Amino acid sequence: MFREFARPKAKAPEPETAEIIELGFGTTVDPLDAIMDDAMAERLELKSRLHDFLLDRLNLAILDKIEEDELRREVSNLVAQVLKAEGRPLNSDDFKLMVDELLHEVLGLGPLEPLLSDPTINDILVNAHDKVYVERRGVLEKSPCRFRDERHLLRVIDKIVSRVGRRIDESQPWVDARLEDGSRVNAIIRPCAIDGPSVSIRKFSKIPLTMARLIENEALNEEAAKLLRGLVDAKLNILISGGTGSGKTTMLNAMSSFIGPKERIVTIEDAAELQLQQEHVLRLETRPASPNGTGAVQQRDLLKNALRMRPDRIIVGEVRGSEAFDMLQAMNTGHDGSMTTVHANTARDAISRVEQMVQMSGMDLPHAAIRSTIASAVHFVLQLNRLSDGTRRVTAISEITGMEGDVLTMQDIFVFKKTGKDENGKILGGFEATGIRPQAATALQAAGVDMSQMSFKRGS
Repeated sequence: MFREFARPKAKAPEPETAEIIELGFGTTVDPLDAIMDDAMAERLELKSRLHDFLLDRLNLAILDKIEEDELRREVSNLVAQVLKAEGRPLNSDDFKLMVDELLHEVLGLGPLEPLLSDPTINDILVNAHDKVYVERRGVLEKSPCRFRDERHLLRVIDKIVSRVGRRIDESQPWVDARLEDGSRVNAIIRPCAIDGPSVSIRKFSKIPLTMARLIENEALNEEAAKLLRGLVDAKLNILISGGTGSGKTTMLNAMSSFIGPKERIVTIEDAAELQLQQEHVLRLETRPASPNGTGAVQQRDLLKNALRMRPDRIIVGEVRGSEAFDMLQAMNTGHDGSMTTVHANTARDAISRVEQMVQMSGMDLPHAAIRSTIASAVHFVLQLNRLSDGTRRVTAISEITGMEGDVLTMQDIFVFKKTGKDENGKILGGFEATGIRPQAATALQAAGVDMSQMSFKRGS
């Protein structure tokens, strides 16, 4: 009955007698590596046949109604039958691992499941079906995880995007999506991805990082954290700036925890990933165009609608285009305490980026008028950077102080100062005050913030 699954076993060369094999063009390969690759390929082939066998036998329509323990027993029995028919016994550990991987294929995202459940991994980067990398503590390393082939990877990508109502195909070869736990996913396929499908997953901790944890991780110090809490309490508008992977969303989550429970918060994102803990939160998410090119909902559309939803605060996950103008308008028209993020390397660059995005809105405004609008709307810029040792730190808290002629003026309140590197490559330095007392001190005091608890003494 199961004879069609049988395959002849390849006989591997004896490692103790094997020498380095020359492949031509001066290239050599270690037979031990070749044996391991053959074993991996054989295992993937076996798992593929078992997966196909299960799909033929299982009633997929009722999978979500079956208890996991019962499904595991059924899968274990079917796998045991096939292995017995093929004469391919597995020891208990390998058998359990095979059953786990098959359950991941049927119920989850296949080879990605162990990586997603590993709390030490921050990013999962699939460069090709057989090239998977992960980031642990800021350092990239290659993972033994791999997909059977390109079709296998495409099937997993399709499973991810279909769950959130998105699509990816030749006419729309890239997509931003999210997993059920809020992890951010970007996928791109041929023809834009020349070497085959690629997936990037930014994982989010099941337990959001609090400001206390960020202080513990030396992302900033307690004095700076007190200022940030005061800015949120005083309902000042904050722009969080940083490069890719610098921790902007993590910081936005941490700062949003200071918002009171009686305030109505509206969040707007391309792919919902904010983890706000308050009860009164309305989450809005953009929608891509349908296959016929209609029905797209952009951040700017959602931002305009949010203004009619009586928000106390508006939080935009990231401004990337013309919605920046509407965000500034909201900040200038009574929606104080709003926050958003932007991609930039410095606080000054962040202001320039916002200015450029306002010009993308089609408003024919002079540069001075745009900068004046930014100066009156945004009160503080919080700059984050991912340093060369992989750590993520707040590198500056800067206050926008107004305009001098056509120039927008800023002053740093806290900065991170590098002092060197240790023998392990770790960046040495400290986060300290510049000695400048913020102009917003009056607004902070008026909002009831106890300024006596804050120190702006130089070096503190």
